[in-house]
Amino acid sequence: MEVLHERCCGLDVHKKSITACIITPKGKEIRTFATMTRNLIELVDWVKSNRCSHVAMESTGDYWKPIYNLLELEDLQPMVVNAQHIKAVPGRKTDVKDAEWITRLLRHGLVQGSFIPNREQRELREIVRYRRSIIEERTREVNRLQKVLEGGNIKLSSVASNVSGVSGRNMLETMIKGEKDTSILADFAQKKLKVKKEQLKLALEGRLGAHQLYMIEKQLAHIDYINELMSELDAEIEKRITPFTEDMKLLDSILGVGKRTAEQIIAEVGTEMSRFPTPGHLCSWQG
Repeated sequence: MEVLHERCCGLDVHKKSITACIITPKGKEIRTFATMTRNLIELVDWVKSNRCSHVAMESTGDYWKPIYNLLELEDLQPMVVNAQHIKAVPGRKTDVKDAEWITRLLRHGLVQGSFIPNREQRELREIVRYRRSIIEERTREVNRLQKVLEGGNIKLSSVASNVSGVSGRNMLETMIKGEKDTSILADFAQKKLKVKKEQLKLALEGRLGAHQLYMIEKQLAHIDYINELMSELDAEIEKRITPFTEDMKLLDSILGVGKRTAEQIIAEVGTEMSRFPTPGHLCSWQG
């Protein structure tokens, strides 16, 4: 079988260890490395000392990321290969180590690397994904707040669509200070809620214990912190998304796609569509 890469390396990556196999015209060598930063640098130096032109790795989870970043900096053309694709290649022997098998497939050009975005897009994607998790956390905390209110038979959510909005927030903060007069609490209603004052009075007639008021105070503080964090993340994403201003405008023009959704599309998919032969390939890659 034709050899396409004379000097190459295959990595079988796990949480605490990496099995590495290098095959060169001189022969085969297998080593095992730990996954601390110092060990990863030793691995990269070993790969460089053997003048490997290509490195392929099989990994589960995110364990491949720090290795990929280091190899990328050294222009060693790293690739992350699909484990199912490797297993589908006929001829594998049960006594052949995974790292050696990956190396042999790579040497003969029988593996294809998964699409990995460039470093800038990977960084943007991580921040956008983190913001999404923070948004989800805010939703969970608001739900916990509503649960506490329901425990005291405060039916604010039945009248106000957003209990953590300006009107609801003012009412809750006043309740924390000890105010129980529903007429005074209902006077904090703003905009459309003003016409629902009588409903608000009924909804606010519950009884909250001291521990419930304490929990509500802490939950509101947590929501404030999350909102502040989201503002910081929005600013960072805004700065990183600047080179894609025109792409953002195009995506934003699609019905149902807003600014945040457009940012998420660019972070996840990028703007270079030539790597996807068909729309189906794009959907399959994105999952």
